[in-house]
Amino acid sequence: MLKSGVLRALGAMSGTSLDGVDAAVIDSDGEVIAGFGPSAYRPYDAAERATLAAALGQWQGAAVEAAQAVVDAAHAALLATFDPVDLVGFHGQTLAHDPQGRGTLQVGDGAALARALGRPVVWDFRTADVRFGGQGAPLAPFYHFALAKWAGATAPLAFLNLGGVGNLTWIDPSRARPEDEGALLAFDTGPANAPLNDLMQRRRGAPHDAGGALAATGEVDVATLNAFLADAYFYKMPPKSLDRDAFAGLAAATQGLSDADAAATLTACAASAVMRAIEHCPVPPRQLLVTGGGRHNPTLMAMIAAGVDCPVAPVDTLGLDGDMLEAQAFAFLAIRVARGLPTSCPGTTGVRAAIGGGTISRP
Repeated sequence: MLKSGVLRALGAMSGTSLDGVDAAVIDSDGEVIAGFGPSAYRPYDAAERATLAAALGQWQGAAVEAAQAVVDAAHAALLATFDPVDLVGFHGQTLAHDPQGRGTLQVGDGAALARALGRPVVWDFRTADVRFGGQGAPLAPFYHFALAKWAGATAPLAFLNLGGVGNLTWIDPSRARPEDEGALLAFDTGPANAPLNDLMQRRRGAPHDAGGALAATGEVDVATLNAFLADAYFYKMPPKSLDRDAFAGLAAATQGLSDADAAATLTACAASAVMRAIEHCPVPPRQLLVTGGGRHNPTLMAMIAAGVDCPVAPVDTLGLDGDMLEAQAFAFLAIRVARGLPTSCPGTTGVRAAIGGGTISRP
């Protein structure tokens, strides 16, 4: 039985950029953030990334089993380095996402992790949401709402996560709870780092465009950008979500471009997707706070800032760790699951009613 009041939870996230595992501790009762604890990062090596990449888009089979082995071992090794906590939030690694079809697949064995760590583990966060008509993503918005309250926000604002896929959370902080009508609107904006990272790996053997340096030297191919923005996804009303490789055609579209021009074009696609996303907000946000790896790309950040009508800044300007927000989010959601509180609602995933996801495995 977990104690009442504030719990100390350790969250872990392995995102669609396939760079590694983030882990972070927070203190919370599942509603109010009481404090932030230590964090750590465990990168995937080249062989591990290749194993994970080989399983993307697959639902079963040897490649999926190999990917799960990588995910389980990496998480167990990293999370064991933390001091004991009350519980663990374990997202796992998304390999396939098709909420209107086969569902959503995150590999990682939470029961085995609970035994290895000797602590309760909350996992399988997305399945229940999809079962009840939701997209299963994004799931960080309830944590973003708590952060807006923690920061003392009084006017509508938005969090933008630039991972492999981009996602936006619009927040009205005047609402009492995240599940209240009008409190949140969240959805995937479009591809963010994934197409650019794949390009860099394919052409230059590099995991990403460090500092946006290559894109900064290139020219945007306007025809490719316009064709990208004509996709029906950008006209679909949110909530909505994407698989990591939903825009896989971008690789073929940029094949004939130089490395620099291809990088510039893919960066412009990611930025333009954010601009289209802002158009869906109920009212314009007063500020756009950026988290995730993409905020380290000055070229991408400058393109976004030039295309939206509000200040754009990394969440770090609030004293937060923009590299660890997703891991913190799953620590927060784990506490909410343990407390029987909802983790998604119609405004965040399109689920029919506010619902709590997650399975709790005990050691």
